[in-house]
Amino acid sequence: MKSKKIISLLLVSAMLAATVLSGCSGGGSGAGTDAGTEAGTAKGSEAKQNGASSGDSTEVTFWTLNTRQNAVDPIVEEFNAAHDDMKVTVAYYDTDGIKDACKVAASSKTLPNMWFNWGGSLGGFYAENGLTYDMTEYAGEHKWNETFSEGALTLCELGGQLSGYPTSYNVLDVYYRKDIFEKYNIAVPSTFEEFEQACAVLKENGITPISTAGLNGWHVMRFVELLIEHYAGAEEHDKMNTFESSYDNDAAVQALTKYKEFCDKGYFPEGFVTADPNDTQMAVFSGTAAMDIQGQWYDGKIVQEEQDINLYGTFPFPSGGTNRLSAFVEMTQFNADNTDAQLNACVEFMDYYYSKENTDKYAEYYNLPLPKADAEMPEGQPNVPIMLETAEKNGTFTITDQAFPTEIADALFDVQDGIANGQTSPEDGAKKIQEAIDAYNNK
Repeated sequence: MKSKKIISLLLVSAMLAATVLSGCSGGGSGAGTDAGTEAGTAKGSEAKQNGASSGDSTEVTFWTLNTRQNAVDPIVEEFNAAHDDMKVTVAYYDTDGIKDACKVAASSKTLPNMWFNWGGSLGGFYAENGLTYDMTEYAGEHKWNETFSEGALTLCELGGQLSGYPTSYNVLDVYYRKDIFEKYNIAVPSTFEEFEQACAVLKENGITPISTAGLNGWHVMRFVELLIEHYAGAEEHDKMNTFESSYDNDAAVQALTKYKEFCDKGYFPEGFVTADPNDTQMAVFSGTAAMDIQGQWYDGKIVQEEQDINLYGTFPFPSGGTNRLSAFVEMTQFNADNTDAQLNACVEFMDYYYSKENTDKYAEYYNLPLPKADAEMPEGQPNVPIMLETAEKNGTFTITDQAFPTEIADALFDVQDGIANGQTSPEDGAKKIQEAIDAYNNK
């Protein structure tokens, strides 16, 4: 297909560039984790992209996020010690790193046996290009419909196949510091006007209202998409994200204009456009910022950083209507070229990694509850059940960088930066997003 050929050419170019930048075999990239890992860290003496059989042992490789390394390291060690016939080798990447690494590996046919990924367009690329193992038959034989939640399995159906092993279902809410709100007599906002008033009071008292960071675009996007939801309404927003309606419309212009207003008023941290999104928590934890748009994993992060969980609450952004939350799925995808032995080793490791024993032991390193039929709410993470209940009640929409193909998401990110830097007007920004959509549709 024409689009796949174009993508292939682009990926070869990306591979060459990444080789120069990383100087690391197997390349790697992640999204939204520790930016200190530029190209990934392999666990063990070597990190081959493709697993191999050594004697009677089946060796498989796994790429995942470095924010989970404190749990994955001992889990891999324990799994390998318990299996003479299997060996897992793991490499770690930050959030945007794993995206880049997998794209590079896809172009050179050096993908690992299994890798962490997201749903939507991010995971769909690998399914649509025949790079992921179609788990439909396997799932049927092993009754995954009795193991995993129906919603999670549905979100893993990409490119006409079941393209991964569901590992988390995530919803995003506005986390806020209860003590800061109480100090300045700020009530949890139930309307957009009240949200703006809360931001004004916080700014007047030297507190940054919203912690965000623009590097790689996706964290700022979390706020921009909520503004679009507010001005467009749920029905029109869904049509815009499926390209049934144009982005060059009044709602998008109003949303981008309001985003510019928040930038101009200093409602985001100084220098946020080039800041690392992995560091947004620091401002909230230190009390210099009051709010951060995050998923339920944030409770685990609060626990990891030994913060007082009782100081943190959540509320749905008051966009109007039912105040929908954005949502997305995470999964492990398996290489389409895996042998039966490699696939079985991969799935057995995933079952062990996501076993109750390990999720209880390392709870703060998982996005809980797991997307399983018998999932339990995590102890000591009080905001998680509240967020999931809110999502069930209010409804959800697919987070924009999974709803959009990569090139359109990148156009949105460029517009966000341009508006914040005063180089793009909201009107031109809306036009540029639609131009990217038109170019994609005309490929």
